[in-house]
Amino acid sequence: MAKKKRVPANYMDAVFIPNPERPWTEKKGRVVIDVENKGFYHWVAQKFFHRPRVSHIELDAHGTAVWKELDGQRTVYDIVRKMEEKFPAERDRMIDRVVTYMGILQRNHFVVRKQENNNRKRGSV
Repeated sequence: MAKKKRVPANYMDAVFIPNPERPWTEKKGRVVIDVENKGFYHWVAQKFFHRPRVSHIELDAHGTAVWKELDGQRTVYDIVRKMEEKFPAERDRMIDRVVTYMGILQRNHFVVRKQENNNRKRGSV
């Protein structure tokens, strides 16, 4: 039986949501993500070097704006368009900025990719 070829998905059509395992709050208009430091080396650092058990990662203005757009419905493309509206002075490099930022959020497990919805059209915001 022949294997079915898997077509790679377009990153701009991806939909992300905040990772439910990472609690977050909003303080003074900025998103703050709480990261629990687990593991042996973190335990040693906490015990002997008085490091905190939970780190609080505060996002900047752009990061907070992107985070608030992660509703489980908007694609990366939609988020880029929203960011271009919010920060018109940086319109020409916004796509690079958002894609890089989403990659960082994904690598740090702050966001998770939601199942793709192929019925969604690209231009709808």
